[in-house]
Amino acid sequence: MPALSAYIASALAQPLPLEVMEKAKFHLLDTLSSMVSGSQLLAGQKAIAFVEAQGISSAQAVLAGTTLRTTAINAAMANGMFAHADETDDSHAASLTHPGCGIVPAVLAAAELYGRSGMAVLRAMTLGYDVCCRLTLSLDPYAFRAAGHSSHTFGPNFGAAAAAGALAGVDVQQARYLMSYAAQQASGVSCWMRDKDHVEKAFDFGGMAARNGMTAALMVALGFTGVDDVFSGERCFYDAYGESPDRTALGRELGTRYELLGTSIKRWTVGSPIQAPVDALDLLIRKHGLRAADVRAMHVRIPHESLTIVNNRDMPEICLQHLLAVLLLDGAMSFASAHDRPRMDDPQVQAIRRNITLQGDDDLSRAMPSRQGIVDVELANGETLREHTLAVRGTPGNPMTRQELQDKCMELLGPVLGAAQATRLCATVWAIENENDVRNLASLLQPTVPLR
Repeated sequence: MPALSAYIASALAQPLPLEVMEKAKFHLLDTLSSMVSGSQLLAGQKAIAFVEAQGISSAQAVLAGTTLRTTAINAAMANGMFAHADETDDSHAASLTHPGCGIVPAVLAAAELYGRSGMAVLRAMTLGYDVCCRLTLSLDPYAFRAAGHSSHTFGPNFGAAAAAGALAGVDVQQARYLMSYAAQQASGVSCWMRDKDHVEKAFDFGGMAARNGMTAALMVALGFTGVDDVFSGERCFYDAYGESPDRTALGRELGTRYELLGTSIKRWTVGSPIQAPVDALDLLIRKHGLRAADVRAMHVRIPHESLTIVNNRDMPEICLQHLLAVLLLDGAMSFASAHDRPRMDDPQVQAIRRNITLQGDDDLSRAMPSRQGIVDVELANGETLREHTLAVRGTPGNPMTRQELQDKCMELLGPVLGAAQATRLCATVWAIENENDVRNLASLLQPTVPLR
């Protein structure tokens, strides 16, 4: 706790290595784009309705993709749901978390509330990712999830609190209280896997964590006191959670090992376990000029742990067989095609899906947390093609370029903000260290004309 609380309290004054600063910009732009796009989806619309139903008038913070403003806590919750309204946001495989959708909305809300700079945003984000990922790593995330807990909710809950607390200006003692208020709000059950509409999941992954983090930060900044060492002593957090927790993980290598560098950005706006097979089929299409008529059958292997998440699901963006069929038919995949739910009933798509088999693979499970995938394609002429994706584009081992990320983000931002404003938003993020007040960036997240 001494190391962690000191790290939180001093985060805004700590220099960032250039590679960490650049990576933070990537994840900031990626998450902001997910927020703007997600505001138009079902989970986003439900979050907006929830905010409006409370009748609370406040101009503290923006709701991305809308012309609305609300309290910092409500903005954090709604923007968190926007960010995970579908499968476009980042992920940290080793800790089983989606850090950005919980942390960035809390950072944005706190930065607006306290008038913080762009550099402060990058530093708070980096802190949030460090705390988020270390928290679930300390609990053995795969065993934690198998026991029924939601690692995707617990980690971002603490990361959002640390980041928002730093922006609120907490001191070392207050940072201790901050973590206790985060611990008291920590919750989540991994039955989110059964959510068929991606609404509760948006709340579980993003909205709840961002709301809790902003709540904890505001309480402590206003003078709330509490338990000053929630991670040790009688009936502490680690007594309540985890079989054999690593009780020193949260304070280990802070300021020298950055979890942000191990976080992945999705090249494809679909579920994480689908990224590798889609990468593999995309490469086969480009290398061999494959068309749907050329393919007799397709056999796909992924880690056993991922099967229930993506096997013949009802939502297009997390249904592996559907997305591979669409990619084979179209020769490419866009955000629109990946989210076209009516197309799940297309006879051509269904015909291809019937010829796709999916199975778990022991070797790929042993390679976890690397989410590899193998695609074998049987051609009509009897030939067989194989592609094994070892490192998905956008993962730390195969990173995207600035242009690749901007292309992805423009596809998400353009329909809501217009091309010109979306371009300005991207340019502002790439140079955010020069912004004295992040409210200038926040204003670019809102369309000039209401879309609703």
